[in-house]
Amino acid sequence: MSTSPDPRQPSLSLGDDASAGPTAVSGPASGCASAPPSGSAPAGPASGVRAPLAERLRPRRLDEVVGQEHLVGPGKPLRVAFEARRPYSMILWGPPGVGKTTLARLMADAFGARFLPISAVLGGVREIREAVALAQEAAAAGQRSIVFVDEVHRFNKAQQDAFLPHVESGLFVFVGATTENPSFEVNSALLSRARVHVLEPVGEPALDALFGRALSALAGEQAGVPVFEADARARLVAWADGDARRLLNAIESVVDAALAQGDARIDTAFLGRALSENLRRFDKGGDAFYDQISALHKSVRGSHPDAALYWLARMLDGGADPRYLGRRIVRMAIEDVGLADPRALRLALDAAEVYERLGSPEGELALAQAVVYLACAAKSNAGYSAWNAARAFVSGRGSEPVPVHLRNAPTRLMKSLGHGRDYRYAHDETHGYAAGERYMPDGVDEPRFYRPTDRGLEARIAEKLRWLRGLDEEAAAASPPPTPGLAPAAPGADDEG
Repeated sequence: MSTSPDPRQPSLSLGDDASAGPTAVSGPASGCASAPPSGSAPAGPASGVRAPLAERLRPRRLDEVVGQEHLVGPGKPLRVAFEARRPYSMILWGPPGVGKTTLARLMADAFGARFLPISAVLGGVREIREAVALAQEAAAAGQRSIVFVDEVHRFNKAQQDAFLPHVESGLFVFVGATTENPSFEVNSALLSRARVHVLEPVGEPALDALFGRALSALAGEQAGVPVFEADARARLVAWADGDARRLLNAIESVVDAALAQGDARIDTAFLGRALSENLRRFDKGGDAFYDQISALHKSVRGSHPDAALYWLARMLDGGADPRYLGRRIVRMAIEDVGLADPRALRLALDAAEVYERLGSPEGELALAQAVVYLACAAKSNAGYSAWNAARAFVSGRGSEPVPVHLRNAPTRLMKSLGHGRDYRYAHDETHGYAAGERYMPDGVDEPRFYRPTDRGLEARIAEKLRWLRGLDEEAAAASPPPTPGLAPAAPGADDEG
């Protein structure tokens, strides 16, 4: 986008926005008809309507970006790409208001590329096709294109796949912005063709500097801008929670309210009235949400009931769905308590059911009691680890045949083929255990996936398994493993399983 900012107006780091469809905006070297005239203001509201402060102060050069030093600092990946004029496809992953759209626009400017923004919230396949057509038009004129997809995680697999052949051919550089973990939300095929850059929340020192620049900009636009008291300024910076756009929008809103009421100073009381909203930040579907559920899970795993209750209360207070929390508590019982205390799973299931019947707030107490019990219970992930080990073992091997003596024999033909012969029916054996019997495929050593701990009930399970394996060793010492022969199928061999 071609711009010539007013030298009196500071250019600051701010948050993200994107057009709904692929309206072409050309870089300064484009010369395309769709480019705004040289020296025009950034694309925004219609003439006569003032753009938001965040848009008015959008950086015009990479050096004006505040924060993200790990990406734009000297020798860092994006700085190197800008200086070498070698754009590449990328995914910009970070929370709101950290500059994802800004960086994409700056790339188009720096590389003289046509900027084709698409909002995955409002767009679809039609907008993707339009962007491809505009990119082909630019390529025919010898110009690069950058297709920027905001909220790319909102596109489904088919929509994301539509970009693949054009990214592969180099028709355009793909830049996706997302607040969600791209490992889960972006197709692996698209992910493999793009580098992922993680953008961090803007730190409080940078936000405070941004605050000062914003006030200077407002003072340059109008007279009588009120003064923020130190406590109010600090509280607003903390409330922004790393989101530069959120901070700038709040500053503009509070200043407008103060000017309307004729207040020359803004204190914390005025701040609360002007914002008239909860100062806590909670994203029910974003990474902040999953960070908090992670903290809850790890507190339970760490046997810290107080921390577990804190995070449960935080999530419920912030608007998390208690039914979702109930499901996660059940998972904690399975994954981290396991067979060390099998009662934990039943209690977790009961808590989830109680919430379904009673709802809030009564049902929340059942969830809280379940969390306390899980945090205090004996811990074992032996079952969870055994299952993961078994899955990995199976996925890395071929499909070994079922041993003949373990095969089902529901028909005369199968019996004649030897299915089920020499199977030892455990209930007819001493101790109800066929010592020395093999249940793994032929040629596959005993993998010992399950390794019980010495905690809780699992200590007794471990003792039982040691005893059974002792019987196996005695059977092996007494005689070699039986060789499948021609004996009749044992009782139960005609039954599946």
